[in-house]
Parts: sequence; C-alpha cells; structure tokens
Amino acid sequence: MTEQAASVTTVEAVVRAQLAKALGGRRGMVEAAVPTIIFTVFWLTTRELQLALIVSVAAAVALLVLRLVQRSTVQFVVNALVGIGIGWLFVTLSARNGGSEDDQALAYFLPGILYNSVYTVILAFTCLIGWPLVGFMVGSVTGDATAWHADRPVVRLCTRLTLLLAVPCFLRVLVQGPIWLAGHSGSIDVDTAVAALGVLKIALGWPLQLAVIGAMLWVLGRDRTPMQEQPNPA
Repeated sequence: MTEQAASVTTVEAVVRAQLAKALGGRRGMVEAAVPTIIFTVFWLTTRELQLALIVSVAAAVALLVLRLVQRSTVQFVVNALVGIGIGWLFVTLSARNGGSEDDQALAYFLPGILYNSVYTVILAFTCLIGWPLVGFMVGSVTGDATAWHADRPVVRLCTRLTLLLAVPCFLRVLVQGPIWLAGHSGSIDVDTAVAALGVLKIALGWPLQLAVIGAMLWVLGRDRTPMQEQPNPA
C-alpha cells in the first residue's frame, strides 16, 4: 500500500481526496468554466463569433499566465484551452464547408455533445462489465490498479459513484443533442438553437456537475468501507 493510502482508512476517504484532486478545488472549477461562459455570453450579446472566440481564448491565456507566475499547476487552464481549440477547429471546418456564421456557431457546440456521448457510454460500459471507472481511483492510491475488484462492497460503491458521474454527461446529451440536431436540420431557427445551446452549456455545466458531486459526497458520507491492505509477496 502506498504512503497516501496509509494516511486514509476508508475507500470513501480515498475517493473524496481523488475527486478534489481531479477537480482542482474551487479555483480549478472556475478556470475550467470561465472561458466557456465568456464565449457564450459574448456570442449571445454581440453575435460576433470571432470576437467571442478571441475573448474566451484571451481569458484562458490570462489565467494560464497567472498560474505560471504563481508556479502552480496549469492543468485546468490547459484543459479549457484545449476545449476552446477543439471548438475553434470545428468552427473552421464548418467555415471551409461554406457554413454561415450561425452554422459555425452551432458547430462550436458539437464537440461537447460528442464528448459527453462518448463519456456516458464509457462510464456505463465499465459498470456493465463490473469494472467501474471510479475503482481505478482507488487502485491508483493503493498501489495496485485492480486489487479493489476482489472486494465486492468496494465494487458496489464504485459502481454507484461511476453511474453518478455519468448522469451529467447523459443529461447534457439528452437535452442538447435534440436541439443541435433540430438547428442543424432547420427544424428550428439556428439563432434559437445557438442561444438555447449557449444557455444550456452554462446551466448544465458546473451547476449540474456540482449537484452530482454533492450527491456523490452524500453517498460517500453514508458508509465507511475499510481499505484492505494487500499482502506482501513472500
């Protein structure tokens, strides 16, 4: 067992610590959300796609520089920049294919819908085959990536937590997917679709994620599943 695992006594404590590390605390959550919020707000208020993209990138770069000056982790700012970059790529592809500015704005939201679709399938699949993804959080701390799978209470706990992680991804696809398809097909006005997707991207972003994290913490607070030390090889 690793030193980090030795400092905690329950699986719940391990998962709480790993969640905090993955999310980067309050600052990490803000840094991941701010560029997307800025893009959405600027697009909805100015209808200038390039301006919205430039300002959102500038905000992310400013956050990155601040992190570098403070010599702290840049992981969450880089994640935001990668997300914007992928969105910009889809916008560029739309423009090259003759898409209007509205079509390009619609294209900006497609990567997020595809990402959440894939993530939902992966999380659900790991639960279906009995190897829930959260279990590997436990394994990364104990020093044995798969030993947790032999403990059925741990598998059940990790399955519940993994399914909870899948909920926001599934809801985003369920809500945003039909709107994107309707806007792309012309069933609804593109401006209406883009405005709705922009608002939903904010509403179904960190507010929903925080609600799910709260549910996970509630689940983690109910039980105390002891960490099991793995026997040392003879």
